Amino acid sequence: QLQASGGGLVQAGDSLRLSCAASGRSLRTYSVGWFRQAPGKAREFVAAFHRSNSNTYYKDSVKGRFTISRDNAKNTVYLQMSSLKPEDTAVYYCAASAQLILSSLRSENQYHYWGQGTQVTVSS
Repeated sequence: QLQASGGGLVQAGDSLRLSCAASGRSLRTYSVGWFRQAPGKAREFVAAFHRSNSNTYYKDSVKGRFTISRDNAKNTVYLQMSSLKPEDTAVYYCAASAQLILSSLRSENQYHYWGQGTQVTVSS
């Protein structure tokens, strides 16, 4: 089971850190991705953390602003978001995948387990 948390209402330029905590399984055995869904839009890939080599992969529009990382001791994956923009407003979901090909992790159909989502709202 995955539990996403850390969302909130912030102003443009602020930072937030989202957490994806796992229970019942070790996130070290999964690649973990973050996706988001804005109102009226399809869910989209944001970032991924490869389970084996710790490589990371980002949507172009968040590169340099978002950082995905994993804390093995806490069995948690984080998404540190900085310089937030109103267009980052969405429900953010974390998901776990057994996929080993980094570029494939942008596809939500590669993920087997999903968290419930956490709302991020960025005001201008």
